[in-house]
Amino acid sequence: MASEAGLNDAIEDYFTGGKINETEDRAVLHTALRQLNPKSIMVDGEDITPKIQAVKKQMYDFSDKVISGNWKGHTGKKISHVVNIGIGGSDLGPAMVTEALEFYRNHLQMVFISNVEGDHVEEVIQKLDPETTLFLIVSKTFTTQETVTNANTLRKWFLNHAPVSAISNHFVAISTNLEKVTDFGIAEGNIFPMNDWVGGRFSLWSTVGLSICLAVGPKHFDDLLKGAGKMDQHFRTAVFNENIPVILALITVWYNNFWEVETEAIIPYSQYLRNLPSYLQQAIMESNGKRVDRSGKSVDYHTGNIIWGASGTNAQHAFFQLMHQGTKMIPADFIGFAQPLNEGNDHQDKLMSNFFAQTQALMLGKNEETVRKELSNQGKSPAQIEALLPFKIFEGNRPSNTLFIEQLTPSNLGSLIALYEHRIFVQGVIWNIFSYDQWGVELGKQLANNILKDFDKEKLDHHDSSTQGLIQHYKKLRS
Repeated sequence: MASEAGLNDAIEDYFTGGKINETEDRAVLHTALRQLNPKSIMVDGEDITPKIQAVKKQMYDFSDKVISGNWKGHTGKKISHVVNIGIGGSDLGPAMVTEALEFYRNHLQMVFISNVEGDHVEEVIQKLDPETTLFLIVSKTFTTQETVTNANTLRKWFLNHAPVSAISNHFVAISTNLEKVTDFGIAEGNIFPMNDWVGGRFSLWSTVGLSICLAVGPKHFDDLLKGAGKMDQHFRTAVFNENIPVILALITVWYNNFWEVETEAIIPYSQYLRNLPSYLQQAIMESNGKRVDRSGKSVDYHTGNIIWGASGTNAQHAFFQLMHQGTKMIPADFIGFAQPLNEGNDHQDKLMSNFFAQTQALMLGKNEETVRKELSNQGKSPAQIEALLPFKIFEGNRPSNTLFIEQLTPSNLGSLIALYEHRIFVQGVIWNIFSYDQWGVELGKQLANNILKDFDKEKLDHHDSSTQGLIQHYKKLRS
């Protein structure tokens, strides 16, 4: 099926700069950011590889200055806190990776602000020192409502404690909109460029990952890139029946389209990866949640899956009951590590015994004969056995994949994330949809801008009656 869908040619277009994001007329080249052996890649007649290397050097030099303390705040103090202001791919990826690599972190305290919620911003502000805080504003257009609102609030707070000239010591932008960034007061030397051939949800490998680079240092960030590059190389060269992203993608297509399963769970047995399911929700559901094919016609089959999950063993005490004995089939990816990062305790074997036990239980279940024998050994009467029997049986035959990794290193994390990125790509090829646009997020933004203007108006009859009633109720409670 993968071969008949033209996957080989699609993979080559993907890696060589073909404009596979056709509805936006863009190439999809986050893979270019992590080439193991950088080679020329042409986009619109320009070789992008030299610029990638130059920007990477800019990131690494800047990060080294901040980490070493050579970059000072406006009063001469070293930076202690870094606040990343972004949303979507400008937040989820960097936040997840920074958290996942906590073991490798330096002294810098990282804070992520994304939601346009004043209460959250105010709580963050209370923990910041304007003399030692660096702000990273991450927005390609520098017009994203949530990011710009939060950035302006933090700028206003900062200027209550410092002169305008101090902005150059404390504010950095990752953006393409030079005019708006300089209007904000950020110096040109503090601007890191973005590229339109890197989609937001695949951008942690780019300058959007500056917060990661600051948190773990350039060496570990480079290892993250190299790990992803190794998975890229595997995906591009391995035959399909030995190709990990291809195999995983085809398994999801099998359950999604032939068994009509609607959800799948991601269960990392590492608390460091507790937000990997949330990150993959965006990456997968925003990419492949499409209802029309590449010709613009409605599809008559399921496309994107609903992704959810949590870290084990917490998940075992939360929703595994439904997975083991519920009426829904929920395929799951179990992600585990052979070696812990911290030695000197007896936790690892207990963790991994649960890891293997859960996949075994899902597969084999527990049949009637085994349950009868267990209850009899417990001294239950025949009547008690018959009463309890249906509640104690596990059907089994519930599918799972085991991704077993030696240790949670920056390199292995890079490979793991890239694995899921390529799985998304293969699914899109099989389903004949465009995985890299995201028009589905536009309508809500447009309506929100219109409704915002209506909060100070009396007439609301241009809305439907439901929305009109809700707005009126909000205005009443707000006043």
